[in-house]
Amino acid sequence: MSDANKYTVETYGPRIEQFLGDLVAKAGLELGFTVTRGVSLHPEIENPDLMVKFSGRDVDMLLENRAELMLALEHLTLELLRVPSDEHSLICFDANDYRVLRMEELRLSALAAAERVKKTSEPFRFSPMTSRERRIVHMALRGETTLTSESFGTGPSRQVVIYPAGQPKPNIPLLPAPPPRRSFGAPPTERSREERGDRRDRGPRRGPRPRRDE
Repeated sequence: MSDANKYTVETYGPRIEQFLGDLVAKAGLELGFTVTRGVSLHPEIENPDLMVKFSGRDVDMLLENRAELMLALEHLTLELLRVPSDEHSLICFDANDYRVLRMEELRLSALAAAERVKKTSEPFRFSPMTSRERRIVHMALRGETTLTSESFGTGPSRQVVIYPAGQPKPNIPLLPAPPPRRSFGAPPTERSREERGDRRDRGPRRGPRPRRDE
């Protein structure tokens, strides 16, 4: 029996392992990972061919800020493999079942929002999300006949709005995109050090030095 998956472990696993292995080593991260065949609790929403599962001491770093670093590694890998944008959902990265839990969270949120719109006939907007997260919301509601889910906005401010079917597109102010975060590998700013509480000088902060002409 032939494998119907387009992205198989045998074909793409070695390339992913070499790329991520070199990248993780150069970044000095204590991470391990395995490339396995994809599984999903809700294949009608997302049914990946491949899963890359991380483990190790630095997993928590991968999952900070809604898994920002893990999603960045995923994006770089998809670019390396030249995966078309409409097939990005076929390769998924995960750690500590974050992806499974996030999908369930989005699915339940979509269903709850749909019920709210049905009762109030008022549009409901989600916070800005990634394209893959927006897709999960749309797929969770694809069976709804009395509602419409549509993405509004551009770039990182793009978000899903649910509104009654047959009504004009809602004219509601969209939420702003979250502030940009520093790039992976860039040195932290003084402000970010203070927010994390890892300032090197634990003593009292000194005021500005007086000018010589004062």
